[in-house]
Amino acid sequence: MMPAEKRSQRKSALALLERYGIMRLSDLAAQGIDPPTLARLVGEGLVTRPSRGLYELTGAPFELSHSLAEVAKRVPKGVICLISALQYHGITLQSPSSVWLAIGIKDRKPAISYPPIRIVRFGNSAFKLGIGTYIIDKVPVRITDPARTVVDCFRYRTTVGLDVALEALRMAIRSGKATPDQIADQARTLRIWSVIRPYLEGLVADEG
Repeated sequence: MMPAEKRSQRKSALALLERYGIMRLSDLAAQGIDPPTLARLVGEGLVTRPSRGLYELTGAPFELSHSLAEVAKRVPKGVICLISALQYHGITLQSPSSVWLAIGIKDRKPAISYPPIRIVRFGNSAFKLGIGTYIIDKVPVRITDPARTVVDCFRYRTTVGLDVALEALRMAIRSGKATPDQIADQARTLRIWSVIRPYLEGLVADEG
């Protein structure tokens, strides 16, 4: 028969994962859950380890944004950006094969094997504008908002492609997820207004 302490750990681990969704090993350990208990739960098929150091209940609802929650757990100071943010907000037809993640200029690149990530670096000021916190699978995930994401696509147009930036601009405005004024304001702050201006003004004129 399993000792009472182990039964208690099992019950606590399952309750924590039910409440918080994806959890790191260190977070579970801080709650008194030891690695052998987690290993047994994984072996029994009750808990899944989607990537190294992360745990979740088996059969938890899965969405395309699930990988964003996994990355946010591993890199809580990072920001989901560019094509991954476009996809989350529904303002692109692209389907990124990696999670696009912004980190600081001096931050160490995260060692994540899965899900695959694509790193870009933001300066200090760029981490203070147009970033929201969204709850995905019970995990707080920092993601650039629609207007900021469109602006970033123009800032990184040589990386993501000008066609992707233009598509995002059109879809963001036509869907109402970002207004021309919001895009213009953030473009000025991030010093990319001269690039975006002719495209934005042309689109607004066409839309009437």
